Amino acid sequence: MAGMPKKLRLTGDPEADKLLSEDHFALLTGLLLDQQFPMEHAFAGPRKIADRMGGFSITKIAETDVDEFVELCVQPPAIHRYGGSMGRRVHALALHILENYKGKTANIWKAGKPDAKEVFRRVKALPGFGDQKARIFLALLGKQLGVTPEGWREVAGAYGEEGSRRSIADVTSPEALAEVRAFKKAAKAAAAGS
Repeated sequence: MAGMPKKLRLTGDPEADKLLSEDHFALLTGLLLDQQFPMEHAFAGPRKIADRMGGFSITKIAETDVDEFVELCVQPPAIHRYGGSMGRRVHALALHILENYKGKTANIWKAGKPDAKEVFRRVKALPGFGDQKARIFLALLGKQLGVTPEGWREVAGAYGEEGSRRSIADVTSPEALAEVRAFKKAAKAAAAGS
């Protein structure tokens, strides 16, 4: 299981992508924010936080008073269309990682050399994460970060399929982003029609 890649290309903003590529907690935060908000804007959220806090630090986020942190998150441009509630979730996520993984996000997939089912269980237990987000994160780890615990494709389900264009795990270029967006739009239309 390898570490972070040289360069993720999720947002179209080189500085935001650099932060996501270098900081595991920033990447996890981006996925947390990827809800009812355009993907590339969600994953740019950590850079907005970093710009306002003089850097992106899980410890600094957790140690900041929650109301003060939320205020920072809702300043225009807000980190999310629901900046207040998402700011609280980011703060809770930082606290959880500090308390359960010694402040090292990578311990989610490294501590004890877990298999894919255990990584999935750990991610699903994070504040603001559920079944779908956990599967997407597992696919993102496997497809783009080289983190491939035994059985990761099976546990990630359709998100782990080779060549799929279902989620942020498949975004490697502006063209791939457009393909994922088209897939999501078609899936939403199909769901509305049934």
